[in-house]
Amino acid sequence: MSVKIESTWNERLRDEFAAPYFRQLVDFVHAEYRQGVCYPPGRQIFNAFNLCPFDKVKVVILGQDPYHEEGQAEGLCFSVADGVAFPPSLQNIFKEIADDLGRPVPASGSLRRWAEQGVLLLNATLTVRAHQAGSHQGHGWEEFTDAVIRRLATERDGLVFILWGSYAQKKGAFIDRSRHLVLQSAHPSPLSAYRGFFGNHHFSLTNDYLVRQGKKPIEW
Repeated sequence: MSVKIESTWNERLRDEFAAPYFRQLVDFVHAEYRQGVCYPPGRQIFNAFNLCPFDKVKVVILGQDPYHEEGQAEGLCFSVADGVAFPPSLQNIFKEIADDLGRPVPASGSLRRWAEQGVLLLNATLTVRAHQAGSHQGHGWEEFTDAVIRRLATERDGLVFILWGSYAQKKGAFIDRSRHLVLQSAHPSPLSAYRGFFGNHHFSLTNDYLVRQGKKPIEW
């Protein structure tokens, strides 16, 4: 099956694209986009991959579902398009960066600048029906994104995997901690941010590790 995705990812994921589950997933997603409003826009479904080639990945941040309100989702977990109000989790992410690194809160909530530096902003489910959180879960996206994480964890060394909340931590449980840095804490949601997300110093810890690996740190 031909999928419009960045070439290095296309090469690594060719077997997934040919698998029966992925063909069923494509049929489901096409039907959903035909029948109603879904997010992100079709051309942005694989944005995380197109902006961050396989061999350029330095950090993986794992989210769960795309934002499901108009104009928010742009194919990158936790990110919103320019000019869109920051959702609460993103506000808390920027607050932690300010506390951790002393950086001012940016004017834009788009995290494209992170992706272009090697941060794979990967949602477990890449599409969603408008106004219905979790509506595309259980149709194959999770199997696909598990395969993405496995490829990175086994074919690359010295990556940082950032797992916020129990869902991300379960999904990344198999990652070899002797080969990669795995950072875990509570989720940045207002429901849990004060139970361990604030003060986790994940952004400075990531950069310290990257520097020790001889890699350029991220401009968060």
